[in-house]
Amino acid sequence: MRVRDWISAGIVGIVIGGCAGTQSGVNPETRAAVAPTGKLRVAFLLVPLYATKDPATGDLRGIAPDLGRQLAQRLGVPFEPVIYPNPPALVGGTKSGQWDVALFGISAERAADMDFSAPLMEVEQGYLVRAGVPITTASEVDRAGVRVVVLEKGGADVTLSQTLKNATIIRVKTQPESAALLDAGSAEVYAATKTALFGVAASRPGSRMLEGRFLVEDDLNLGAAGRSSADNVASLNLRLPPTGIALDELERQAILEALRISNWVQKDAAKFLGISSRVMNYKVAKYEIKNTRWSKNKLVG
Repeated sequence: MRVRDWISAGIVGIVIGGCAGTQSGVNPETRAAVAPTGKLRVAFLLVPLYATKDPATGDLRGIAPDLGRQLAQRLGVPFEPVIYPNPPALVGGTKSGQWDVALFGISAERAADMDFSAPLMEVEQGYLVRAGVPITTASEVDRAGVRVVVLEKGGADVTLSQTLKNATIIRVKTQPESAALLDAGSAEVYAATKTALFGVAASRPGSRMLEGRFLVEDDLNLGAAGRSSADNVASLNLRLPPTGIALDELERQAILEALRISNWVQKDAAKFLGISSRVMNYKVAKYEIKNTRWSKNKLVG
């Protein structure tokens, strides 16, 4: 079953399978092959699409750590997150044996170093324009003098390197560097997953996400270094449980970010997300989102 939710938040669809199992049925050979150190080292990027870290407690939240914990539970071994700031660093960790499995988006370059499962979700990539830049549509991005910042070797970099003919692409190692370039006026546009763009836009008044997308890509593939490891991981039949594993929280954050960007005008936030006002009203009630401008959890006026 596929659930389609909050398209503009970046998550287009997610494959839902059976409930998470336990370690029963996992033979010692499989356990040793997937987790040779006696713990499952799960690699992922510390970006909003995959995971966030609580600044107060240091706890990791998000779909990548949740799935990693589930897989470790199935194996009957401790879970150990291995966090990377960017795709090249994670791929580099493959060759030095720093991790056992990775939750990551697939690409031709990455597939040369690791084997991947089928994708667990798809994501949209789009454009965020900084305040004061007179770009209103995606078609206006590819113009001389426009500087587009992307995460090096990420999906936006791979795609836009082939499609943009006039704009200049600036590659950075981490997402905070992208935001810093916008703040410094050294880039006009940030291209990334819409989940990442929400976080940047929320703290930058006047910035705006352009309608549409330049890429929808398969993401959150389960990767393993080497065919034998990949086959052993596949045998565990990892699936998302019906509860959705923290996706409600991700959706709630997307709704909140859209409301903040839209100055808490609910109908504008709905348009921003590409959903109807009725759906927005339902989501606001579902997540008990309130604001002093609202009366009885609805907008005043």
